[in-house]
Amino acid sequence: MRIERLSTHKFKMFLTTDDLTERGLETKEIWKDLPKVHQIFSDMILDAQEELEEELIGVLTVQIYMLQAQGLLVIVTKSEDAAGDDDFLEMKVTLDEYKELLYHFEDVEDVIQATEPLRRMGLTGGTLFKERDGYYLLMEEHEVENVNKEDLVAVLSEFGSATAMTSVWLEEYGSKITDGTAVDKFSAFF
Repeated sequence: MRIERLSTHKFKMFLTTDDLTERGLETKEIWKDLPKVHQIFSDMILDAQEELEEELIGVLTVQIYMLQAQGLLVIVTKSEDAAGDDDFLEMKVTLDEYKELLYHFEDVEDVIQATEPLRRMGLTGGTLFKERDGYYLLMEEHEVENVNKEDLVAVLSEFGSATAMTSVWLEEYGSKITDGTAVDKFSAFF
């Protein structure tokens, strides 16, 4: 689990599918209102409290985004008007699901290496972004609907890593290199 502070009152946690498995949770269980899920999220908040060295009491707004075949992105916002004397924790949880795959590659050579096995799987699409810390390959749901997701994730994970970055942020702040044809173009040129 990776934890990153976003502001004074907000932080995000990124859990891979392996992190979830280690905690005894499957992504399909997130959608169910099970005591096990509540306990795991309470434990994660306690872990975040220790790592951030901050007491998390009062009302927390927890937004959970399921990242297709990658894990979970959890954004936690602490209420600014939480009473310091009260020793309670209330979580307001919302769930959403992203239907896209987004992977980070440190170098363009890693992207080039990934495109050949992706092409052999029958893929041609993908949008490639450049950002200060590397490259990001975005595969939309419609581009990967006829592909075995586990095989796809295995190939992408061999050359890159799952990321908590969002496509919305990349659209706004990243530099788009290809739009919907990354695998096809990289296969043709390299």
